[in-house]
Amino acid sequence: MTLRERVEQILPGWRRWYPSLFDAANDLGLIRAEVCSPGSLLLSRRHASVQRAAEDAHREQWGGGPPEDPPERERWDGAPSEDST
Repeated sequence: MTLRERVEQILPGWRRWYPSLFDAANDLGLIRAEVCSPGSLLLSRRHASVQRAAEDAHREQWGGGPPEDPPERERWDGAPSEDST
């Protein structure tokens, strides 16, 4: 049963009193907010394991090692580089 169906079963006219399905479900006790650490909200952390698994599967199927850092760009303006002074 979906959340909408559960809310409509308990309170058929919920749209007259609530601006959203989630507000109605919250007041009816069907859903609750949970406290979590701010770090767990970062998508980069939450999906790091998924990304890592995808990279490992790709390497397993197609070969190759972990990605390397791109080489530094050479300066084309003719000026000496900073480390050659």
